Amino acid sequence: MGPQSSGKSTLLNHLFHTNFREMDAFKGRSQTTKGIWMAKCNGIEPCTVVMDLEGTDGRERGEDDTAFEKQSALFALAVSDIVLINMWCHDIGREQAANKPLLKTVFQVMMRLFSPRKTTLMFVIRDKTRTPLENLEPVLREDIQKIWDSVPKPEAHKETPLSEFFHVEVVALSSYEEKEELFKEQVANLRQRFFHSIAPGGLAGDRRGVVPASGFSFSAQEIWKVIKENKDLDLPAHKVMVATVRCEEIANEKFNSFTECESWCQLEEASRSDLVSGFGKKLNSLLHTSLTKYDSEATFFDEGVRSLKRKQLEEKLLQLAQPAHQAILGHLRSGTLEKFKEAFEKALNGGEKFSVAARNCTESYMALFDEGYQDAFVELANWDSSKVREKLRRDIDAHVASVQAAKLAELTSSYEVRVKQALYGPVESLFDGANNETWLSIRNLLRCETESAVRGLSSALSGFDLDENARGKMITGLEDYAKGVIETKAREEAGRVVVRMKDRFSNLFAYDADSMPRVWTGKEDIRFITKTARVECLKLLSVMAAIRLDDTADNIEKILFTALLDPSSSAAAIKSNKEGDPLASSTWDQIPPSKTMITPVQCKTLWRQFMTETEYSVTQAISAQEANRRSNNWLPPPWAIVALLILGFNEFMTVLRNPLYLGLIFVGYLVIKAAWVQLDIPGQFRYGILAGILSISTKLIPTIMNILRKLSEPAPVAATGANNPPRHLTAATKALENGSIRSSTASSGNKTEYSGHNKEQ
Repeated sequence: MGPQSSGKSTLLNHLFHTNFREMDAFKGRSQTTKGIWMAKCNGIEPCTVVMDLEGTDGRERGEDDTAFEKQSALFALAVSDIVLINMWCHDIGREQAANKPLLKTVFQVMMRLFSPRKTTLMFVIRDKTRTPLENLEPVLREDIQKIWDSVPKPEAHKETPLSEFFHVEVVALSSYEEKEELFKEQVANLRQRFFHSIAPGGLAGDRRGVVPASGFSFSAQEIWKVIKENKDLDLPAHKVMVATVRCEEIANEKFNSFTECESWCQLEEASRSDLVSGFGKKLNSLLHTSLTKYDSEATFFDEGVRSLKRKQLEEKLLQLAQPAHQAILGHLRSGTLEKFKEAFEKALNGGEKFSVAARNCTESYMALFDEGYQDAFVELANWDSSKVREKLRRDIDAHVASVQAAKLAELTSSYEVRVKQALYGPVESLFDGANNETWLSIRNLLRCETESAVRGLSSALSGFDLDENARGKMITGLEDYAKGVIETKAREEAGRVVVRMKDRFSNLFAYDADSMPRVWTGKEDIRFITKTARVECLKLLSVMAAIRLDDTADNIEKILFTALLDPSSSAAAIKSNKEGDPLASSTWDQIPPSKTMITPVQCKTLWRQFMTETEYSVTQAISAQEANRRSNNWLPPPWAIVALLILGFNEFMTVLRNPLYLGLIFVGYLVIKAAWVQLDIPGQFRYGILAGILSISTKLIPTIMNILRKLSEPAPVAATGANNPPRHLTAATKALENGSIRSSTASSGNKTEYSGHNKEQ
């Protein structure tokens, strides 16, 4: 069923492969199907019969003879399992279109005349536009439900829902004339739904109240008889229907004229790229012109229909123009936002406080947006710009917030860099000379630098509009960062504590109080020096064992000194203490794990490593001291000297009586002295007695032979005089002096001669 000339027969022929008569569009639009025609569907199982009803609202029957339309529609609903209601897409939402008054009457009469049975109503939307089906279907279903709710019902069915009587389906088809191939494809897909339609879940799945095929003819005759005897069925007045159609045509004509208007096209095109000056007045003028033309042409039609269609036309025109208006507002919003950003940045660069610049620029450019909106305002539309204005305000606030966050981050970063620079070097220096006052000095340094940085940051934050909570968080964050710098540096230094301990031990052990290198002459107390250096190194280890930014006392140094420097007392304490070794733990008493840098177990391991690596220096010092002591102690003991004097008195007197012995002794002394110097006897014994003996034994004979050879060589002939010494004494003396690598201060008269002789030697 459906309006006349809406393509019902065409649809049925394509859908069910029937041969109903179709209208020849080239001969004009007129009634084609008269009465009710029936045919068997081809190729569809189970056997299905289709009825082609005479179109409603036909001019051939006239305004006064509409009873047959009601009767045929009611007959179709009463007899059929599936009713296809043909309707145009543009009729959706209309009160008088889409056979809605007819359906209202049919619903009421059907409940009164027949027992309930569930009929499938399939609304076929013809000439579908670009509007999606999911947007059309809810409107159509809502209209059907409203019709059902408005129909007076018997007591037995007052609460009966529409789904008890009807199963509503909605499909949409493209235009047959404009998109024939697409139309045929969509109809072919729809045809598949009519196969096995009486199966559960099919289009005719509800089979309540059906009659056998053999009784169908009699049942249909009885139904038609009852329908013919009912005199209460009425259709809407024909003039209302004509007014509905004609006003719709006029509205569509004016809408199409508006869309093709050159002024509107230019205005729409311009709105896509940039702001249009006077947009609101121009658009309002075009809308007013279209509505005025509609009013002049639709003056003589029904007032209710005319007003309804005018309202619909106005809504369509405004719906068409709204995207352009939104584009204008978008350009206005984006342009205002860009201007705000430029002005805000300029104000900040000019030295204006952040909060003042943000407030002034926001107020100024929101007012500028309001001025621009007045130029784009359309009186007929009365569109609400609050959402666009709110969006602009959110964008401005977001930009201010982002700039503020960047400024605050930059400000915080700069103060963090200052704090790090102020703490890093001094902390490293304090750890380098670590002592009992190190952490106190670090705490004082931290407090001083933190207070200075907090004062500077608080002063800088005064220009920002921050609440006390945010301000407090930033200041607390800076303080925590300063502590973090100390802790990071402390952990870094703790990682190379052994290196620092070795450096400190080397400085204290190898250098005296005046920073002069120690010479191990044998007078130094190496044990005392070693213990003093190790005590200082152990103090360094105790300082680096834990972070002490809180002024809390601990016993780390005492434990380390007891356990590492005094093994005897430590062993006694371990025996008396059931808890065992105080360093056999991974935590310190009164020190939380988060503040521990070196655990007791690690301290023990590091000290053992330190002792191993510094033991060689102590051993070398002891060896050097012993060697020096031996090299400086060449005289025999006093008792030996006394024994020599007593026992060698006779020999001494013999030498005195015979001067020749004295000369031989003197020559022997010179030879021994020359050998002593050339062999470097003290140097040979510097590395030990055995090494010295071995070295001297290999060099002694060659050295003595060399000295004797030099003594036996004849001296060159030279002038003799009263002042010249004897030649053999001069040559021997010169040879000995040359062998001992010493300079001679011989008399000036012999200097030249013996210098030349020495060069030859």
